[in-house]
Amino acid sequence: MNFDCVLLDFDGTFTLAEDEGAPFTEAYRAELARRLGRDLSAEWSECEATVRAHPAEYGWLFQGKLVAPGNADPYIRATTIARMLMDRFEAYLTPAEREPALAELYGSSYERSATVFRPGAKRVLETLLETGTPVYVVTNSGTAAVTRKVETLLPSGARRPKVCGNAKKAFIEEPTNPDAAFASLPETQALPGLPRPVYLRRGRYYEVLRGIWDETGTAPERTLFVGDIYELDLALPLHLGVSIHLITGDTTPEYERRFVLDEPKGGSSDALEAVLGRVGL
Repeated sequence: MNFDCVLLDFDGTFTLAEDEGAPFTEAYRAELARRLGRDLSAEWSECEATVRAHPAEYGWLFQGKLVAPGNADPYIRATTIARMLMDRFEAYLTPAEREPALAELYGSSYERSATVFRPGAKRVLETLLETGTPVYVVTNSGTAAVTRKVETLLPSGARRPKVCGNAKKAFIEEPTNPDAAFASLPETQALPGLPRPVYLRRGRYYEVLRGIWDETGTAPERTLFVGDIYELDLALPLHLGVSIHLITGDTTPEYERRFVLDEPKGGSSDALEAVLGRVGL
């Protein structure tokens, strides 16, 4: 085993996000239309086309900062479109109104998501767990929802990873208890081909990662993180010394693919099974 700890994103990494997200998007669009009191079919399609064509210019907005590409997955895409439509129709204009509304839209619609695992997902997770190496799922989604997916994938009584949900990977803010490792992080990273900065000081996410290393007695330098969105999942871990593996797909930006392939601690693949080779199995 090449690593002492393996950390895994889940939605989009162990699952096929576009397939899973189709019913989510349908429910999200319908609920937004109900809240805005209008049919949004044409406007939604127009905004979706814009986001798909310009994923680096639209995306997950956190306190005025873009923190993930808009076309990365159906969940980010839907929220990005919703913001565009709220602006267009002058609805939920203040953060105090908009952020709770978006959270409610996401939460209620996520329950409608399908569960569609990537080929090899069960084998990869079982093989990693059989090594006895600490394996954790670190996800922005809710702990209970992702735990149910893991339980669907692995039989009752099987070894299962601990799920750390609600990781707040998008939150650009200081941790509650800063330390030297976090203090040494630069504010941003410039990626060739991306016309905006990647924000690195994601304090809530850092607290989750630090808690895992404290709990397992492991270190960033001997950790592998597997995710499907470089900017959201992998940028912070990489700058802490973690090795990274990007699971790619049709919506992966070309600038992310190029960067990870050129990064000494990086790797990428379309197939999830390649992770086993990366860890030496």
